[in-house]
Amino acid sequence: MNGTFSGDTIAAISTPVAAGGIGMVRMSGPQAFEIADQIFVSVSHKTVSETGGYHGLFGRLHDEQGEIDEAVVFVYRTPRSYTGEDVVEICCHGGIYLVQRTLRACISAGARPAQAGEFTRRAFLNGKMSLTQAEAVVDLIASQGQQSAQAALSAKDGAVFQKIHRVVDKMLGVSAALAAWIDYPDEDIDEVSGENLNQSVMDICDSLHTILKEYDTGKVLREGVSTVIVGRPNVGKSTLMNLLSGEQKSIVTQIPGTTRDIVEDTIRLGDVVLHLADTAGLRDTDDPVEKMGVELARKRLNSSYLVLAVFDSSEELSAEDLELIEKIKDRPVVAVINKTDLERKINVEKIREKIPHIAELSASAGEGVQALEREVRELLQLSSLDSSSGIIANERQRACVEQATKTMDEARQALEVGETLDAVNVCIDSAIDSLLELTGERASEAVINQVFERFCVGK
Repeated sequence: MNGTFSGDTIAAISTPVAAGGIGMVRMSGPQAFEIADQIFVSVSHKTVSETGGYHGLFGRLHDEQGEIDEAVVFVYRTPRSYTGEDVVEICCHGGIYLVQRTLRACISAGARPAQAGEFTRRAFLNGKMSLTQAEAVVDLIASQGQQSAQAALSAKDGAVFQKIHRVVDKMLGVSAALAAWIDYPDEDIDEVSGENLNQSVMDICDSLHTILKEYDTGKVLREGVSTVIVGRPNVGKSTLMNLLSGEQKSIVTQIPGTTRDIVEDTIRLGDVVLHLADTAGLRDTDDPVEKMGVELARKRLNSSYLVLAVFDSSEELSAEDLELIEKIKDRPVVAVINKTDLERKINVEKIREKIPHIAELSASAGEGVQALEREVRELLQLSSLDSSSGIIANERQRACVEQATKTMDEARQALEVGETLDAVNVCIDSAIDSLLELTGERASEAVINQVFERFCVGK
């Protein structure tokens, strides 16, 4: 897939279309320097075309109507640029009018508007990055915390590509040995001996299953967790919601049953993003409005992944508390023992029998959030996750690994039941194809188009 993507030069705004200190218009293609020289004059009178790569020029932009703005133009020469082509980045003041007028000047001088993700697409097609590295660009932009940013940066540096290729290389070794044995059955080939072949296939299967398992944890880092706060009335659910949100999202009173509607917010708990919902207190009631709120709370409890179950430390466990514990004991749940600033009456050990992850805090005093963060991280298995190791990042990648895993499991089963080595080799070759589709080395045009549809214009 190496080679110039096309003969035209593209241009787009690569900074947010909003007022800011600096705005940038990027051009890439064979006429990028020539077009820049038509709309930019440096104070040194040195042209962009005369400027070496990785250099910048200060001057003024102009179009047919006159001067636009001061600007700094950075020059990147093929192949040592983001796209692998000649690239110009024009940085002016970040007013929306100024940046858009600069883009129009580029287009009037011969560039065409870039399509979504076209700069990164050209980088991929020109051999500057793998498909997994290209996808990591989107994840870097969308990252919401340190670990998710680290995972995306590692993928951009090639960690996912390298991790997948370590498995592919093992598969290729086994496949080559099987092909040699099939062609020359009288030769002694160590890799094809029963024990060695079984072990190699098992190792490959284990590696693929591990990669799939890491995806589920990595998804939590990228997308956040659907989380519900539940408990009986007046245990401090709304106070906890306000504490985590950093503002008053929910009304807090001493009157039980204040919360009727579900109150939602997206918050960051340490490095974990929680899509949080505060719900009505779970109890039997004759109030028709509160009853509707309780029903909504039960539905949200059933649909959320993570449960923060709140209990009042200053009161003994009630029948409602025990009913809730029994209902959620097999779910991903952290028991939040609230009101620790008051005299303790609750039996925490009885809760621990069913719910191992417990955080004690005082939401009203703003104390104990770190304990909650620690328990959530451990429950979601984030503490042991190495975000720099190369974690597959999206459903396309997961589907490729899942297909390869399924096919390798079939190869393992074929060995167990004594099928021919031809059949085993067919399974291995199919799994290799799935993984090379993931990296982009055997991806179809439709797959490539699907990847770059996720990008914004200008990237």
